[in-house]
Amino acid sequence: MKPIVLSGIQPSGHMTIGNYIGAMRNWVAMQDDHDTLFSLVDLHAITVKQDPKDLRERCYDFVALYLACGIDPNKSTVFIQSHVHQHAELGWILNCYAYMGELNRMTQFKDKSGKQGKNINVGLFDYPVLMAADILLYGTDKVPVGQDQKQHLELARDIASRFNNQYNDEVFTVPEPFIPKQGARIMSLQEPTAKMSKSDSIEKNYVSLLDDPKKIIKKLKSAVTDSETEIRFDRENKPGVSNLLELMGGVTDRTVEEVLKDYEGVEGYGKLKIDTGEAIVALVEPIQQRFHEIRSDQSAMRDILKQGAEKASERAQDQLDKVKDTIGLIV
Repeated sequence: MKPIVLSGIQPSGHMTIGNYIGAMRNWVAMQDDHDTLFSLVDLHAITVKQDPKDLRERCYDFVALYLACGIDPNKSTVFIQSHVHQHAELGWILNCYAYMGELNRMTQFKDKSGKQGKNINVGLFDYPVLMAADILLYGTDKVPVGQDQKQHLELARDIASRFNNQYNDEVFTVPEPFIPKQGARIMSLQEPTAKMSKSDSIEKNYVSLLDDPKKIIKKLKSAVTDSETEIRFDRENKPGVSNLLELMGGVTDRTVEEVLKDYEGVEGYGKLKIDTGEAIVALVEPIQQRFHEIRSDQSAMRDILKQGAEKASERAQDQLDKVKDTIGLIV
């Protein structure tokens, strides 16, 4: 049996080149030798207030980008989280096996709750338990995660182990993190000490997969570097230049050392910025073409999502029934 891999992205903001390098490209590569499930986690997105029409359109856009980037619904199970009711149902059950202290320690809750003012919704506090349910429903062996989500995966592991130990049964598979070595963390173009975020309100900070070529080149030309002229990798002292080198490496599927060979003896950062912008354009142009073809046929997209939800739901129900039976609920 192939190892089971599950991952998902929230339909918020704009899918960026960082999402592609850090997640999507790795998803595509895993499809042949893993049992892959890729979800659009829309229930997580509503922990922040959304415009209903915009959320619906972004969901379609993100699914179209999944497919345009190379996720094949004939190889992988592609579905929207809210279409598989077992996620929310197991989420409630797992609430009874998670501890308040664990959730209080979640750094993302601390960061995000500060932006919601006094009336912080319970969903924002509790969504790591729903994330655990997402993972544990499918006997997931590996979860591709960035450093910012590793804490949530640890919670899923703790809940799974706690549940198994309480009932002296291997009900849940305890998942392992999969953190790619290359390109796992692309930084902001204007604040290269902060991760590039698809929810960033400042457009110059990120490159969207749907940005037009002129906009991409303009954003890379204005990327923050430093007052020196030497091109070298030094994340601590030259974060902007280092980010460009990693971005170039990620886009062209090369190591930073290989990229650096192209710039031996080159003074200044202009060439590196333009080359990186052009490399991004070369990568995203065919993705954008496929995106527009896929997005124009919403009926076909709905068929893919319906089939994916049916496949996911059948698998999820088997696990949910096992959990219910274990804790004493009548199945």
